[in-house]
Amino acid sequence: MKIVEKIGLSALRQMDPEKAHGMALKALKSGLTPTPGAVTSDRLHTTLAGLDLPNPVGLAAGFDKNAEALAPLVDAGFGFIEVGAATPRPQPGNPKPRLFRLTEDQAAINRFGFNNDGMEDIGVRLSERPRHGIIGLNLGANKDSEDRAADFAKVLDHCGADLDFATVNVSSPNTEKLRDLQGKAALSALLKGVIDTRDALDHEVKIFLKIAPDLSDAELQDVAAVALDTGVDAVIATNTTLSRDGLRSPHKVEAGGLSGAPLFEKSTRVLARLSQLLEGRIPLVGVGGIGTPEQAYAKICAGASAVQLYTALVYGGLSLAADIAQGLDVLLQRDGFDTVAQAVGSKRKDWL
Repeated sequence: MKIVEKIGLSALRQMDPEKAHGMALKALKSGLTPTPGAVTSDRLHTTLAGLDLPNPVGLAAGFDKNAEALAPLVDAGFGFIEVGAATPRPQPGNPKPRLFRLTEDQAAINRFGFNNDGMEDIGVRLSERPRHGIIGLNLGANKDSEDRAADFAKVLDHCGADLDFATVNVSSPNTEKLRDLQGKAALSALLKGVIDTRDALDHEVKIFLKIAPDLSDAELQDVAAVALDTGVDAVIATNTTLSRDGLRSPHKVEAGGLSGAPLFEKSTRVLARLSQLLEGRIPLVGVGGIGTPEQAYAKICAGASAVQLYTALVYGGLSLAADIAQGLDVLLQRDGFDTVAQAVGSKRKDWL
């Protein structure tokens, strides 16, 4: 991390977390943050559900909810980026404050509630996206929607022409009863509707499913069965957790989804179990608590074909993406892997 980035991060930590997040996006759009281009090598170059990635380190949804900083993010060192979540209509989300830093735990709690500008404005920005890089959109449903399942397909239909992948997000804990859509029958119907919409597009868009880390083993078995039956292209494991085990920060009492370092072990165990259930038939993206090359590598060895970051960027800065990709290259070489794919699932049993 360069001295300028350290100073900037120090200043942002003195602000309200949500305001600081907005300032970070403004800095990105103003060209004040590092944009070294995607880190790559023969070892790091990989594929995810047929998408060609320069490296397997992605940006998770939530950082750029409204697709405001697509160009700088594509060149910030990531192998792919995901923006959103987007809902059909704009919505303000939950009352503030709704984002909390848990510095003692290197974590965050949010209860945003899918605040976003809506698919119309987000779609315009996506239409102006850089054509290099892999860009996906997290699909969401309006809080007051009469048919939440239909909302996902509606956003995809509107924005799909400018996407490489779209993620069905039924795992946010901040929209009441949204996680009910993870049930077997509801999830199957929702995904079939989204995939039918995808199949009607002129442009191929890969469909990902994002799940919660708080599912029981029986629920994970149902998710795996639905994923295989509907033909989703990848599963993202996992979103934030409702658990508060082992936290030290006084903010641990806040409602919302917990992300960051405390989520690492729980999300990796879910990832490994899902990898076991899917038996390599659907690729996985590992998310939750990644802040070092070693943690990214652990997710891959547990069964992930790629990983995503978000909360660690609050503490490590945007340059963390390139640092993790470069460190991952070293770890792959150390263990004799010529490609990322060779390492996928190589230590899955350690997490089961």
